[in-house]
Amino acid sequence: MNPTTNQHIAIIGGGPGGLTLARLLQMNGATVTVYERDANREVRVQGATLDLHYESGLKALEKAGLMDAFKASYRPGADKLCITDKHAHIVFDEYGGNDADLAPEHFRPEIDRGPLRNLLLNSLQPGTVVWDSQFVALTRQHDGITLSFKNGTTAQADIVIAADGANSKIRPYITGIQPFYAGITVVEGAVYDAAKATPNIFKLLNGGKIFALGDEKTLIVSSKGDGSLVFYTACKTPETWVSDSGINFADKAQVFAWFKATFTGWDTIWDELFENAYESFIPRPQYCMPLNQTWEALPNLTMLGDAAHLMPPFAGEGVNMAMQDALELAEHLLNPAHANTHTAIAAYEQQMRTRAAAIGQITLDQTASLHSENAIKELLAMFKPE
Repeated sequence: MNPTTNQHIAIIGGGPGGLTLARLLQMNGATVTVYERDANREVRVQGATLDLHYESGLKALEKAGLMDAFKASYRPGADKLCITDKHAHIVFDEYGGNDADLAPEHFRPEIDRGPLRNLLLNSLQPGTVVWDSQFVALTRQHDGITLSFKNGTTAQADIVIAADGANSKIRPYITGIQPFYAGITVVEGAVYDAAKATPNIFKLLNGGKIFALGDEKTLIVSSKGDGSLVFYTACKTPETWVSDSGINFADKAQVFAWFKATFTGWDTIWDELFENAYESFIPRPQYCMPLNQTWEALPNLTMLGDAAHLMPPFAGEGVNMAMQDALELAEHLLNPAHANTHTAIAAYEQQMRTRAAAIGQITLDQTASLHSENAIKELLAMFKPE
């Protein structure tokens, strides 16, 4: 027997990490329910495309038996990168490459969040995901854990796993350690029907990604399979800038005026994004969990992904870390060598924290590099080493 035998496992959050874990556990006979706050699976999935890495995200999909489904859903060529300066002068253009020519460890295929979620959802047993279930509290009882949701329902579980992201409501039940501000605020926008709305950007984008760098600022643009694009400005700000700025981020004109004032001297091609963006922008101050964080393992409660080790997005590791967490947690929970769930969770958390600390340092270094005076030179050195 393994530690999950006769145990009901509740996963809070139906993102890539939570769904990957549910799939891996179900494949091995575990009883799993995923509680997701979205009203249903048809809710539009926001955010940029995700690049999955050989040693983490792709490895998890392989173990989950989903590589064929992934190959039918990813977007060949979406991983190609165009690096420009603030004047939109191209300094590096990866277009024209061939995915098939890459060694597996260098293959970082891109997939939109929606298709990734769909292939994971389709792999689960009917009824696994309970929608419209926004977690609000848990109560420990002698025979397990009672979960309470915003819609007034409750549920019972023996093991609870937090996969509820950066603002996890379960993490405080595990540790009081707080993230620190990473010094950067991102402003996210989206453009629908990009070919028509932003023709010059669309041509430069060419189905891939743009990294525009200059003045210790970044502007990243990412194509999506539905013809839309998402974009992210990032610059150094005080932690309280979002509230102190007085900007109404639902007012496109105000955000555009801020961009013109802050990104002074940047080419007018970038104006297309703000002039044609979907109405509302999302400001995102960037936080990171302490790299040396530790806590005492609990017997029936743990976490994965951003809930466990939030970090900025500038190394592209977030989804990959979450899916690797799912793989390693499943392996420990299903390992009969562990006497109980307490030892399984303790072993997983030690392994996860060690890995997250190393990748967190890489991410912080990359964040600093992209927002430095020598950003273009340092980024080019990654792609064209001497």
